[in-house]
Amino acid sequence: MFRVRPLALVLVAVALCGVQLLAAPVTVRLATIVPRNSLWYNALTDMGATWAKTTESRVKLTVYEGGSQGDERTVIRYMRPEVDQLNASLLTSPGLAYIDDGFNVFGIPFFFASEAEARYVREKLTPVLSKRLEAKGFQLVHWGNAGWVQLFSKTPIKTLADLKKVKLFTSEGDDRMKQWYSSNGFTPVALKPTDIATGMTTGLIEAAPSPAYAAAVIQLYRSADYMLDIRVAPLIGATVVASRVWAQISPEDRTKVLEAGQVMEKRLDTEVPGQDAKAVEDMRLRNKKFTVVTLDAAGLAAFRAEAEKLVATMRGSMVPADIYDQAVRERDAFRKSQGK
Repeated sequence: MFRVRPLALVLVAVALCGVQLLAAPVTVRLATIVPRNSLWYNALTDMGATWAKTTESRVKLTVYEGGSQGDERTVIRYMRPEVDQLNASLLTSPGLAYIDDGFNVFGIPFFFASEAEARYVREKLTPVLSKRLEAKGFQLVHWGNAGWVQLFSKTPIKTLADLKKVKLFTSEGDDRMKQWYSSNGFTPVALKPTDIATGMTTGLIEAAPSPAYAAAVIQLYRSADYMLDIRVAPLIGATVVASRVWAQISPEDRTKVLEAGQVMEKRLDTEVPGQDAKAVEDMRLRNKKFTVVTLDAAGLAAFRAEAEKLVATMRGSMVPADIYDQAVRERDAFRKSQGK
């Protein structure tokens, strides 16, 4: 009794001081569609190594890459508490929109004009979008950059009227987007993203939006001889962790996890644009007919003016009105600050 009592007193004292003894390590099981050895995969694994180092292995990251766990909709379902097969994912903005419609704001066609503009609005929207995620049971760890979506086509596209004349790829399962295209005079064809190259080759589709790097990887340039040099939308992503797992990480370690996430975010913002530029040059070398269609100042202004009218129809339907309105305010404020 006399030997046990002092040990018991010590344990009570330690507990009262708020010190965690033998806290169970947390393994974050993350699934993503990004391919192995890609820039995004390498950034993820580097972030995981930083988590393990800075938390002394209290937080570890396991990455299931290349869509091995299913598409983004499936991965989100696996993250739900009732399934609990996965607990994190690096998702693209369409995948994030499966959790909350607010993320559709980043997919509005021709809404953003520059990298700096999109990044500014992303930063301003972060607090409200983070809260919307938390309400659905997810924690935002960091943003991701997958490049700018460009328009690849079998024939030159210079106006929205040109685009309405061709069969345009849209993602299978996104019925609202397909309906939006149809109601605005486009001819959408819903396919799986993995079927874009085949669809273009067979003529099932005649135009498809894609980041340049992704187009090069799937060899879209072999059947799509043209790329319109106008940025359709930034393909923004984010790493999210299920709230139930986030709660198992100590406040001190959460700070370290978020700091490592910021390093990854900055890395992607820095390196992805160069990767896309190189991809365009590679496609030009591999297909001598591949042509980048550039609009003159008048053509670009006319294109954007027409697009502004078109995308306003997304307010309240594809994108929640409050998110859409804030994005417009922040974007216009940025343009004003730049003298535009």
